[in-house]
Amino acid sequence: MSSNLIVITFDNPEEAVNVRESLKKTEKGGYLRLDDSAVIVKDADGKIHIKDEVDRGIKAGIGGGSLLGLMIGFMFGGPLGGLVVGAVTGGVAGALSGLGLDKKFIKEVTEGLEPNSSAIFFIVRDSNPDVAISALKPYQGTIYHTSLSPEDEETLKRVLSKKM
Repeated sequence: MSSNLIVITFDNPEEAVNVRESLKKTEKGGYLRLDDSAVIVKDADGKIHIKDEVDRGIKAGIGGGSLLGLMIGFMFGGPLGGLVVGAVTGGVAGALSGLGLDKKFIKEVTEGLEPNSSAIFFIVRDSNPDVAISALKPYQGTIYHTSLSPEDEETLKRVLSKKM
């Protein structure tokens, strides 16, 4: 069973949420399998907001996910915030931690975001990468990280950098 982690950043706070909705619609059509996703938004004041989508990962990764969610929460809200965010993000974080996503990487992505921007972390499992790439055609963003093949990553870069 193969999976690909993709992290994309966007120059506006709504775009990552829009991308996730597009991926979910593509999944409902039966064209791809989106395991989990998380959206990070940095508002105009530089405050970080985590918008998680807990899906199949909740079944497989609640234990490990809670730990990663707790680490994310500590970074953005102290111990109490860590517990709350940890509980909410357990499923998606479990899937992400299973792919080796760590606190340093998450912090690197969030610190790199400008105010009024966003990022999406998503895992596509057992799917044709062309389907996910096609779903992203309407959007303009920057690939931060991907586990796609070099050829598929290049295609995705071209799609996301295309001026509309």
